[in-house]
Amino acid sequence: MSIKPLIILPDPILRQVSKPVERVDGDLRKLADDMLETMYDAPGIGLAAIQVGEPRRLLVIDLAKEDEPPAPHVFINPEILESSDQRSVYEEGCLSIPDYYAEVERPAAVRVKYLDRDGKLQEMQAEGLMATCLQHEIDHLNGVLFIDHISKLKRDMVVRKFKKLAKDKAPGKMVG
Repeated sequence: MSIKPLIILPDPILRQVSKPVERVDGDLRKLADDMLETMYDAPGIGLAAIQVGEPRRLLVIDLAKEDEPPAPHVFINPEILESSDQRSVYEEGCLSIPDYYAEVERPAAVRVKYLDRDGKLQEMQAEGLMATCLQHEIDHLNGVLFIDHISKLKRDMVVRKFKKLAKDKAPGKMVG
């Protein structure tokens, strides 16, 4: 396994809509394993393939706490079939928007269909943090970031900050 470099805002690839996975094979499972390693290293609880520069409908999630054994989930071509009317608010962060957190309101529960790492069709009824995490990561696959769910004023401030950081870090800046 190898750690993949994370794509950071304002990289426009984060706004791409990911393409469906055509075939579940060893290469895709290796990508999922590499994504899990990248996520654990970050550390994070979820990662979409687009965040490592792969515009495919693949995401990984592990909500195990530090003192628990890993409990990785791989979701291929995930699709939300149903969302609850009840809402919940979680403080969200994102590996592609480091060190920024905001409260986001989303449906409290979702029903999701997906292929597992063996290519078998699965359905999951998710609530709480798993529901929030699935919605956050599926948003990534659709070119949506969690900051799109906060006020325009806050979102604009975050985007400006990350554009400035990217500009300041740009290679080959000329002086004088």
